[in-house]
Amino acid sequence: MGNTPVGKWPAVAYEAHPWVVRDPYASRSQLRRHAGDYSAAVLPDIADRPVDLPVALLAEAEEAAQELARFDARLSAELGADCELGPMSAVLLRTESSASSQIENLTVGARQLALAELGEHTNRNARIVTANVRAMEAAIDLGREVDADSILAMHRALLGESDPARAGRWRDEQVWIGGSNIGPHVADFVPPHHDRVPAAVADLIRFARRDDLPALVHLALAHAQFETIHPFTDGNGRTGRALVHAMLSARQLTGHITVPISAGLLVNTGDYFDALARYRTGDPEPIVRRFMDATFYAVGTGRRMVDELRAVRATYREQTTARADSVVWKVIDSLSAQPVVNSAYVAETFGTSGVAAQRAIDRLVESGVLREVSQRARNRVWQADGILTVLDDFAAGIRRVRG
Repeated sequence: MGNTPVGKWPAVAYEAHPWVVRDPYASRSQLRRHAGDYSAAVLPDIADRPVDLPVALLAEAEEAAQELARFDARLSAELGADCELGPMSAVLLRTESSASSQIENLTVGARQLALAELGEHTNRNARIVTANVRAMEAAIDLGREVDADSILAMHRALLGESDPARAGRWRDEQVWIGGSNIGPHVADFVPPHHDRVPAAVADLIRFARRDDLPALVHLALAHAQFETIHPFTDGNGRTGRALVHAMLSARQLTGHITVPISAGLLVNTGDYFDALARYRTGDPEPIVRRFMDATFYAVGTGRRMVDELRAVRATYREQTTARADSVVWKVIDSLSAQPVVNSAYVAETFGTSGVAAQRAIDRLVESGVLREVSQRARNRVWQADGILTVLDDFAAGIRRVRG
């Protein structure tokens, strides 16, 4: 590490650690394959490391960052005038959370995610993605100060319900990526030994506080370093992508809208994971390019999704009649963010009685905005098919690009 040329990004080194197989059901061949020492990564410090990248790439990355900032500013100006900013910001946040989770093969449809937000019984993936929404919210709330406490808070929001014993705590055991669950010997990558995690995180935080790097270059390298440290036993990818949004907020590139950058990464997860692997060999260009391309994709598709949701909202308003002060209009405005509702949600969200909430839902059923899907006498649920179609089409569009 000490011989790295000035201006060149350093590759990780490796060190040997002993390993004892603890699985009583391991076969003899597995015991032989996992006998002896294994190699774990040793990360070079990057806090003050010079960054040497092609001028053309730096220019493109700066253009992508400016496009991202313009997207945030323009959308907030457009939506703020007619009370759409909150719901649209929420739906973009959930879209980003869902895409980030899908990178980890945790797929969930828009309806299941909306049901999970209501607290309705739903599948495991929907509950996991809902927790990722909380982690993204924590990232944005804490983003002005990227430090150890804020990273731990993101992770605690992510895993607090599913794994409370480990949520918000640095790992205290060796982890590895790929290979066998018997041991790390044949893994694709073995992150640093857990004893090295606190120092590596401290170095990363110092790097994250730098202000001398182009924004997208800065966050791409910080994200890659975070994934290389792998400081948690689980949830590293989703926490690492939440960290990206914390840094975007800290760099003041976003302040109102969560741009679905993970949707851009999801377009080609193979290239994304390959870029992380190449970063570990001392080649930072690919991960910067992936984040740059993902940003352009996110801005373009995010813009189209918002336009389509606004068009559906306008249609809903045109086909509905109600008093000007009716809660019906507030429900319509909220459907982009919460396209599945029940009377309890409407009553609590808009501070009205259960009777008034049900009356508003009935009016929206009559106008064709909502459709009952619960088919039960109690705890009834209604959904806005037009909104769900836009959200599912967005996800399907990513799948088509991937194909």
